[in-house]
Amino acid sequence: MPRKAEPPRAWQRMLSGRRLDLLNPSPLDIEIEDIAHGLARVARWNGQTKGDHAFSVAQHCVLVTEIATHLAPDLSKGERLAALLHDAPEYVVGDMISPFKAALGLDYKAFENRLLAAIHIRFGLPPQGALKLEVFIKTCDRLAAYLEATQLAGFAVGEAEKLFGKPKGLAGETAQHFFRLKPLATNDAAALYLKTFRKLAP
Repeated sequence: MPRKAEPPRAWQRMLSGRRLDLLNPSPLDIEIEDIAHGLARVARWNGQTKGDHAFSVAQHCVLVTEIATHLAPDLSKGERLAALLHDAPEYVVGDMISPFKAALGLDYKAFENRLLAAIHIRFGLPPQGALKLEVFIKTCDRLAAYLEATQLAGFAVGEAEKLFGKPKGLAGETAQHFFRLKPLATNDAAALYLKTFRKLAP
């Protein structure tokens, strides 16, 4: 009688030693050091950016958190932590450009959302954020994309405005200077992400 085929492996081993079940992720198998390490090695814009280093998802998440704090200084630490973690699932699935995500369909988004819910629980946040906060973080995400597109990815201002909207709330010399982007080396990006997390984590 032929042996029954074993189901394909659906977990990933992390450097911390954790084994994360990709289909049913447990908050107990999520470590912030794994997230920082992974996100610092995932390039935004598929690596098509200026500079000696890729602009990582880790840096992008810190940028989104800084924009959120700039636009809404009264945000709680928990709300800022939600901004920092908004792309955390990409430490497992990588950073796919939005058009490709759309082509893959809803199953991909559902997978991302399950993993994000587990990440939220692990770090003391509600599994799902309030809709108003999610919309605000998405706005900050698009502002970050605009800055990255125009400063690093070779987009003309008009082209970036059509795709991501005009950067409302980031006008003025102070804001423009503060949000001048410089891609960091991998270890530096991971360290920046961890430093930001430790300021916000309960």
